Amino acid sequence: MPSSRFASIDISAVEPEAGEPAAGRLISGDPKFRTWNVEEVEGGLYAGVWESTPGKWRIEYDEWEFCHILAGVSVIAEQGGEARTVKAGDSFVLRPGFKGSLEVLETTRKEYVILLAPSG
Repeated sequence: MPSSRFASIDISAVEPEAGEPAAGRLISGDPKFRTWNVEEVEGGLYAGVWESTPGKWRIEYDEWEFCHILAGVSVIAEQGGEARTVKAGDSFVLRPGFKGSLEVLETTRKEYVILLAPSG
């Protein structure tokens, strides 16, 4: 257990994890991810910074995710709903059951907090 209950979202000492859309989800482009996971708590809470290069892929959420866009421009389109453009300064929550697509138009960086939904 850390000695302090304060955790800064400081990625300077965190090695980023590389990633890309899951197999079968890519729609267009060749997006590459970098994730700096700063906080991970047993039970399924994560916080940090995520970045992606341009591309488009299908997304599905089983968890809650709070996002604050730091840089870039992306379009989040909800299946059967509207498409929303998000850019630096925007904040939003994606709830469990969200399905749609994410299109990164300009390399996008966001701060995130993810809480896994309880099973059952």
